[in-house]
Amino acid sequence: MGKFVIKKTPTGFNFSLYAANKEKIAVSSQVYTTKSACKKGMESVGKHAVKCIAEDRVEDQTLKKPETKTCPKFEIYFDKAGLYRYRLIASNGESIAMSEEGYKSKSGVMNGIKSVSVNAVDAEIVDESLDK
Repeated sequence: MGKFVIKKTPTGFNFSLYAANKEKIAVSSQVYTTKSACKKGMESVGKHAVKCIAEDRVEDQTLKKPETKTCPKFEIYFDKAGLYRYRLIASNGESIAMSEEGYKSKSGVMNGIKSVSVNAVDAEIVDESLDK
């Protein structure tokens, strides 16, 4: 089972998603102004990630002619260093989560996407914003 960790930032709240092996697999794509909105973002990750995998909604933007998928979807892209990354786009078209680090291979980024869909569902929530 995965774990979401909520942290306080100077301007609000964000989250990170950890796999069962304690590896960080995703971070929030935005800073939320309230903790409640941050928690809704985490719920949205679980709901949308599962749907994207079940309905093959992974848009590979690293291809010369990528097949456009409807939202919600995962997008695979290259970062500035030429590594593969992913972002999860919600039904409303907003990015809600993304990989924190790049992957050297497409199979690696796909494993990261699958890990998000498994670990975000029913994930434990640890609120580290209370510590500060």
